[in-house]
Formats: sequence, structure tokens, C-alpha cells
Amino acid sequence: MISETILSVFLGVGLSASVGFRVFFPLFALSLAAYFDIWELNESWLWIGSTSAVITLGIATIVEIGAYYIPVIDNALDTIAIPLATVAGTAVMVSTVADLSPVITWALAIIAGGGTAAAVKSSASATRLGSTVSTAGFGNPIISTFETGTAVVMSIISIFLPILAIFLVLFIFYIIFKLYKKLRRN
Repeated sequence: MISETILSVFLGVGLSASVGFRVFFPLFALSLAAYFDIWELNESWLWIGSTSAVITLGIATIVEIGAYYIPVIDNALDTIAIPLATVAGTAVMVSTVADLSPVITWALAIIAGGGTAAAVKSSASATRLGSTVSTAGFGNPIISTFETGTAVVMSIISIFLPILAIFLVLFIFYIIFKLYKKLRRN
């Protein structure tokens, strides 16, 4: 049987990848999971499951999703979203990892959590930039809808099926790698 520690790492990596698509939705999903006792967080991160955190993260999620449908704002958000995603990915990983020493937890959080979120967000930002250039921004709402949908699906799968989430993250990295190779050739 897979231990709780490994499942918590898979959850953290899955949510970190989701953070790469939308910064606040995975945090909101984690907040709801903690609030409804679906997932237990580390003691110092229990505040994420509080009513005020659920409300605050819910509002932030709605604002972020809406802002990505506003021309020019979407590209402006991408410039600040990469560092935010890195921090949020790190925070998600720290809050979910169970039964590891603080040194290992923080190393995993920075490398796997922050690194995964930054890689996915960088790729998503490059995709939006490409859409802006090639469609004069008219294709950006389609990209935004895809990113939001992916964040929702990845967050739900990460919380309820963390083993599947790790495979989806690997698939996302495979797609990113293939796109990178294709763009590099051109």
C-alpha cells in the first residue's frame, strides 16, 4: 500500500502543476478539501481550511479567472504570475507533505512544488504570448478557458486521486517537452 507520505507528495506535485495554470484555484480547492476534512494539512497550515481562507481564496479565484478574459490584462498577469506560481507551488507542497523532516519537506517544496509550478506557468505564458502574436489576442480566451479547465481537473484529481495526478503531471511535462522541441526546430 502506498504510504500517506508518498500520497501527500503526489498531491503536492499535482496541485503545484495546477498552480501553473491558475494560481488561486488549487489553493481554493485545497482550502475546501481541508475545510470539509477531505485532506488533512500540516499543523502549521491548518489555517488554509478556515472559513475566512475559503472565502478569501474563493474571491481571489473568481477575480483571477475573470481577469484572464480581459485583453492586455491577461498578458500583464502572466508577467507577475510566474513568481506567484512558484511561491504558491512551494506553499502548496509544504502544506500537504506529511511525516518528513523540515529539511526534506522544504527541499521538496522548493524543487518539486515551486519548480513544477514555475515550469508549467512559464509554458502557459509562452502559449498565451504566442496566441497574442498570432491571433492579435482573439485566441486568448480559448487559451484561458483551457488553462482554467486544466487547473480545475488537475486540482480535483490531485485531491481525490493523487496517484493519477502524478501521471498527469508527467504527461503535462511530456507535452511541454514536445512543444519546446518543436518550437526550437522552427
